[in-house]
Amino acid sequence: MARESYATQQAKIEKEISKLQKKAQSLQVKRRKPVITSIIRQMREYQITPEEIAAAFGKPNGRRAPATRKAAPAGRPKATVAPKYRHPDTGETWSGRGKPPRWLANAEAKGAKRESFLIQG
Repeated sequence: MARESYATQQAKIEKEISKLQKKAQSLQVKRRKPVITSIIRQMREYQITPEEIAAAFGKPNGRRAPATRKAAPAGRPKATVAPKYRHPDTGETWSGRGKPPRWLANAEAKGAKRESFLIQG
């Protein structure tokens, strides 16, 4: 019986790994479907909107929302927010939502008050 070469064995192993990864992914999809169906059913039962879920999911509770963001749903334009803070030298602005921009964080680290950057209007 001839011995298989290292490359042949490696190719067989990689093929088997690929096959098992696809099988695991398929199993994951099958297991998720009933969970998603149950969540949607309960959302309808309790009249919970996707926006409420997104807001609750983003609350600090030891877990963070996924880093990926999806585009606004079709038919509803994404709302823009007027700037609330302005850098006096560069004119850069920030709405006050989300993580503060670097220029504001750096200024606060140097002792400046956030209120000093408020846009008067």
